[in-house]
Amino acid sequence: MRIPRAVARFNKVVTNPIQRLWAPRLAPYALVEHVGRKSGTLYRIPVLAWVDGDRLTIILTYGRDTDWVRNVQAAGDFGLIRKNRHYRVTGPRVVPSDSPDLASGARIPGRFFDSALLGTLSRA
Repeated sequence: MRIPRAVARFNKVVTNPIQRLWAPRLAPYALVEHVGRKSGTLYRIPVLAWVDGDRLTIILTYGRDTDWVRNVQAAGDFGLIRKNRHYRVTGPRVVPSDSPDLASGARIPGRFFDSALLGTLSRA
């Protein structure tokens, strides 16, 4: 399943600015910081993120073809703020949501969506 694009557009304008206020502080929410491939603009996207040791899992609620997913894959790394801590995430890759590589906390929510983004965390 994937959340419809109309909901994504609404969230981009209305919900995301509100979530940016608390997402970096309240797990499992986090903020992905990335730079646009074409614009060079810094973006901060609220996401649901689970951590298992140095492994990061983000459930892709809007699917694998969103701009931010393509941006972080093209760059090969991105920033993440979770529980008020800054991280660098390397090696982002998209996998099916039933992959055994998902962080344990992400497996149940992952059942409702098609894919997830995995990466390796390091302190920034």
